[in-house]
Amino acid sequence: MRVVRLLHEGDCRYGLADASTVTLISDEPFAAWEPEGVLPLSEAHLLCPVTPTKIVCVGLNYRTHIAEMGHRVPSEPLIFLKPSTSVIGPGQPIVLPEGVGRVDHEGELGVVIGRRTRNISPEQAADHVIGFTCGNDVTARDVQTHDGQWTRAKGFDTFCPLGPWVADVDPSDLELECLVNGEVRQCARTSDMLFGAYDLVSYVSGVMTLVPGDVILTGTPGGISELHPGDTVEVRIEGVGSLINPVVAAEA
Repeated sequence: MRVVRLLHEGDCRYGLADASTVTLISDEPFAAWEPEGVLPLSEAHLLCPVTPTKIVCVGLNYRTHIAEMGHRVPSEPLIFLKPSTSVIGPGQPIVLPEGVGRVDHEGELGVVIGRRTRNISPEQAADHVIGFTCGNDVTARDVQTHDGQWTRAKGFDTFCPLGPWVADVDPSDLELECLVNGEVRQCARTSDMLFGAYDLVSYVSGVMTLVPGDVILTGTPGGISELHPGDTVEVRIEGVGSLINPVVAAEA
C-alpha cells in the first residue's frame, strides 16, 4: 500500500493506494484513521503526498555528482533547507524564473518522516519513517554559483516536486533514474550514496526536530543537466514510483 494525497470533491484528502484503487482515510496517515470509501486510482487527482514543514536536503552525497561539480568528498553530510513553498506535486509545472540563467534537475530519493524525531540512532530511524517518495531538487545553477550559498538557488517556488506517493520500501539499494523528454540523464543506485537514508535521518535529527510529513532529500547522482521550457522531467525510483513534471517559463 502507498500513501497518497488527493483532491476529492473539492477537498484535500489522504488515501491508501494499491495497483488500481484508492481507499480514502478519515485522517492523516500519521494519526489514527478509519477507511472512508474507495475510488479508482485512475480517477484520483494526486497532489504532493505530504505537506512538509521543511525539506532537508543533502548535498554531495554521490561521488559521481561530487566529481562533476569539482568538489571534495565531504566527511559528514552537508545539509541545507528548501522552503515548504517550493513544493509541488505530480503533474504540476516547474516554473523557470525569468533572468536566473541555467536551471538543472536533480533526481533524488525522499525520506518521509512519520513521527516526531529528535536525537535518534540509525538503528532507530526506520521506526520514525513512514516511507519514501521521489523528489527533484531543482536548482538555479548560475544563482548558486553567484551567491556562494544555496538558499535562493534551491528555494524558488515549484523547485521541489515530490510524489507521486509514499511507498514502504527498503531504501538501501534502489535504482534511481532521472529522464528528460524520455532520455535518461541520471542513473544510479541508492547503495552508491556516501551516507544512507537511515544514517541521514539520524544525523539530521541531531540537528533539528523532525515532525510527521517532513522530507529529507538524500542527494543526487551525476548527470545533472539544464531544463528548458517545454521539457518533461521524470524521476523514477525502483519500488517507489515515477514523478513526472512539465517545465514552463515564467509568465511575463
